[in-house]
Amino acid sequence: MLVARMRPVAIIGAGITGLTAAFYLKRKGIPATVYEASDRVGGVIRSSRRNGFLAECGPNTILETSPKIRDLIRDLDLEPRRLYTDPAARNRYIVRNGQPVAMPTSPPGFLTTPLFSLPAKLAVLREPFVPRRRDGHEESVAEFVTRRLNREFLDRAVDALVAGIYAGNPHNLSVRHALPRLFEQEQQYGSLIRGQIFGARERERRGEVARNKAKMFSFDDGLQVLTDRLGAEIADQLCLNTPVLKLTQIEKGWRVSTSAGDSDYQAVLYCGTAHRLPDLKIASPAVPDFSAFAGIRYAPVASVVLGFRREDIDHPLDGFGMLIPGIEKFHILGSIFSSSLFPNRTPKDCVTLTSYIGGERRPELTRRSPAELVQLARADLQKLLGARGVPVFENVTLYPHAIPQYNVGYGRFKTLMDEIEARAGKLFFAGHYRDGVSLGDSIVSGANIAERIAKNLLENPV
Repeated sequence: MLVARMRPVAIIGAGITGLTAAFYLKRKGIPATVYEASDRVGGVIRSSRRNGFLAECGPNTILETSPKIRDLIRDLDLEPRRLYTDPAARNRYIVRNGQPVAMPTSPPGFLTTPLFSLPAKLAVLREPFVPRRRDGHEESVAEFVTRRLNREFLDRAVDALVAGIYAGNPHNLSVRHALPRLFEQEQQYGSLIRGQIFGARERERRGEVARNKAKMFSFDDGLQVLTDRLGAEIADQLCLNTPVLKLTQIEKGWRVSTSAGDSDYQAVLYCGTAHRLPDLKIASPAVPDFSAFAGIRYAPVASVVLGFRREDIDHPLDGFGMLIPGIEKFHILGSIFSSSLFPNRTPKDCVTLTSYIGGERRPELTRRSPAELVQLARADLQKLLGARGVPVFENVTLYPHAIPQYNVGYGRFKTLMDEIEARAGKLFFAGHYRDGVSLGDSIVSGANIAERIAKNLLENPV
């Protein structure tokens, strides 16, 4: 079989990380061929407009935590289409005793909130005096929170938080890898409170913004606007419906084998999902196989988007949404008040609620039928928000492998990726299984890996 001349870079996976990397490599004059197994770009980002409703089937928003996120929107000329969340939707709710309670936004508000008992509030005052851990033990999020604060904070707040971010279990998640900023605040400042105060200066110098203060945005026609634009920018480099079957290390790079044939590249970037890595065959003296990555667990999640007439919802929906601690015993992990965040997401006099079911808390629920998932969500929304009547819009999407779990011991996977990159040469890894699970993390990951690859090719030409 004849093999075409060696090309610069192959990217496996056309999710947000792979698209961002390909876009920035192209701007640097380095063309990249992007192989995608499915028939579309964007991965879990999917916006569906139907009957006047806009449903986000996956993620709903992007946090503007890094200047690299703002740079991407500018470089794609999408600033006119970017929409920041409505300032009136400031409240974030956590459910306690079956009722959504607004999270406090100021120290006086914290002192008076019914979310936490007096012992929990006193634990915050004690936190700066809790010594940092020095014995090298890798703590779970649950261990870390109960040591620095108390069990109530874990059960009433942090459990809900990690369900919202990871759909995960705080007793399994590693604080070092899942919530690295908390871990770093303790290591550097000896306290979460001192870290919030003094760490703000360092973030400002780097041009970064804390997640709790970062602006949140989408686009006029949903998040898919971003991935569609990225796909259009690199349309001549995309190979859809083309799964990569095998990687073979050759003298000056890598041979990529697909059902369409073989092509040789100087470098390969894997931006697919970690759970598919073990299925990718590799022929390399430096990398026997990818079987170790089978240990990376993914949480299954179902997205249930429901539209209601506004008059059928009792709650004012004056915020981002609500998170639900497991101790409250509801089926849904939480809900986003989607139509409160951005305009033109519903027909007149209607509202949209996006709820999530499953995760590590109740993975078995994701095996229910779409109709059953709708009924579970409706029952919870009726109790929590006073949602009455039959929804006028329904959209259910299942992700069997939604979010990688950065559980205790996850560092071994990151170390293995580092070792493979060092041994194999010009084989790179980037994406939500390595650099953080949020969309913002994935964008930054794609921009950073493009810089690394460009530098590597410049310093090590074929």
